[in-house]
Amino acid sequence: MTAAAELVASAKTGIREITPQDVSRRLGRVLIVDVREPEEYSAGHLPGAINIPRGLLEFRVDSHPLLCDRGCQVVLQYQSGGRSALATLTMRELGFKNVVNMAGGYSAWTASGLPVATD
Repeated sequence: MTAAAELVASAKTGIREITPQDVSRRLGRVLIVDVREPEEYSAGHLPGAINIPRGLLEFRVDSHPLLCDRGCQVVLQYQSGGRSALATLTMRELGFKNVVNMAGGYSAWTASGLPVATD
């Protein structure tokens, strides 16, 4: 049996990650998908991010108007970056060509003092 940490480590070998600072420089030019739960997203999220919970990603990605182009630039993020690594791999399997994971997730973003939006 594979542990969750092993799944995340394996996913990270097949995806690309970028730093929160790299994401910050790309705000407004990339689509940021926050795969945390709605209540976590509402408490604070990256400016301009959309929320699609990890457990619903495969079912909602095709119906979201901003994700109709499989070639669009997408950054995925979660609290620590683990589940978003799995989500990044999933989106690649769904045919997205320019999808990356934000290393360290929302925790790394806030620790860096980068701007946060709230609902």
